[in-house]
This record gives sequence, structure tokens and C-alpha cells, in this order.
Amino acid sequence: MEQKERLDYLVQYLCEDSAVYKDVTVEDEQKRQLMRSLMNIRMPKPVSKEFIQIQDEFLQEEAVEKGIVKTDDLPTVKEMLNVQFPFAEHICLWQGDITRLKADAIVNAANSQMLGCFVPCHRCIDNAIHSSAGIQLRAECMEYMEAQRKKYGENYEEPTGQAVITSAYNLPSQYVIHTVGPIVKEKLTQKECCLLKKCYQSCLELAERKELKSIVFCCISTGEFGFPNKEAAQIAVATIVEFLQNSQKIERVIFDVFKYEDFKIYKNILSNADN
Repeated sequence: MEQKERLDYLVQYLCEDSAVYKDVTVEDEQKRQLMRSLMNIRMPKPVSKEFIQIQDEFLQEEAVEKGIVKTDDLPTVKEMLNVQFPFAEHICLWQGDITRLKADAIVNAANSQMLGCFVPCHRCIDNAIHSSAGIQLRAECMEYMEAQRKKYGENYEEPTGQAVITSAYNLPSQYVIHTVGPIVKEKLTQKECCLLKKCYQSCLELAERKELKSIVFCCISTGEFGFPNKEAAQIAVATIVEFLQNSQKIERVIFDVFKYEDFKIYKNILSNADN
């Protein structure tokens, strides 16, 4: 089956699966966007084995078309920036789509509901990761939240600063580590800085317990959550360098940035980390 045939099948299935968008029709060039939108708004429920197989084939082929990037092949900041600070040979800086990176784990900036972003085709990283992983990721997150609600009550929300690991399904990485970052509503406070540090620490500690060798961090809490980019990057770099000083198990940490603004911020911080 070719990609176009897979896409036609998946869109038709998802439309029929939806009570609201059952009869929607779009032009061929809009079908990929419609597929993603329908995946974004869909709550977990049973699907056919055929759907899963065709969805997986489609997303895995799409990943190859986008270009899979092996994190082992990325230059370290020691090589890129010619810096000599401790553990510079274990840290990388890369600008691009996190869903292209092949690592042991990538970090998702989740929300407290832990089910991904429900806004169709939203540009947040939570939406991008769930869309590229497939509908199984939301289903696994739902299972986790249901288990937590049985323990802690039906109003349970994932606390800020913790880390949860799931399979990555159709992403090139092996796992996704989800963490809920702090939301900055007005002025940045010390509490929010401590919570962001805890996010990085929790992800690293979880990766270490799972004996993972490589982990990719997005810019947690920036963007929609309002954490200032420069301060967030400073906390991220300091926390990871501090962690690597006490752990020899994680061999490579990648800072993945999507915007050039963040690339410049991280480059400047890392260039001066030995001062």
C-alpha cells in the first residue's frame, strides 16, 4: 500500500470514528492536516488491528521521509563550540524537529492532564510528539492517569516537576519521558525556578533508573507556559551539568531547540559555561 492509499484509509476511518466529523470532506492536499486534527481531538477508545498497522506504516514511512537524525552522530558542544567545561563532550545542541531524533528518550513538555494537546494541529511540542507517535501514546497516557486516579482520587492531575516514561511507538526514539513544567503567569518567582529544575532532575533520574544512555530535552515551560527563555536555558544547563558530575550512566544529553532565538541563547550559555 502506498502512502496516499494509507492516508485515504486513515482519514476515512477517523472520520467514521467521529460523531462530529463523520461526513467531512476535504481536498487531497488537506488530508494530512485533517488526519492530524482528528488524531488530536480523539479520546482513546478501541480501534481495529488494521487501523493500527496502517497508521504505524504511514507514520514510520513519514519519519523516514522527514529524515531520522541519530543523536550519536551529532557533534558535542566541545566539538561545536570548542569549549572545555566539564562534561562538554557529553552535551549536544541541535536545532530542529524533536520528532526526528533517534535517542533512547525524548522529553515531552506535557500538561497536567497528561493526554497530549487536543487543539487540532497546534504548534506545541506536546501536539507534535503525540501526532508523530500515533494514537497509542494517548491511550498509554490514559491508562497511566486512570491508575493514578484510582490511587489518589478522580480529580488527580499530574504534579509539576515529576517524570513519567512511556513507549515512543512510531517516533524514532525508544521512549518518551513526560514532565509537567511550571506555568509563569506574571513575574518569575524562585518557586517556579525550583520547579523547572526539578523537571530536569526528575527526567534525568528516571532515565538513569531505566539505564538509558541518551536523552533529548526540549525547552520545558517556555512558549505557552510563559517561562522566560533565557532563564529557562540557564536552569537547564546548570542542572544537567550538575547531574552529570554525579552520574556516569547517561552518556549523551541533547538540548533540542526549535527556534533560532533559543539556539542563540543556549549557544551563548554553553560557550561561557567554563567561565
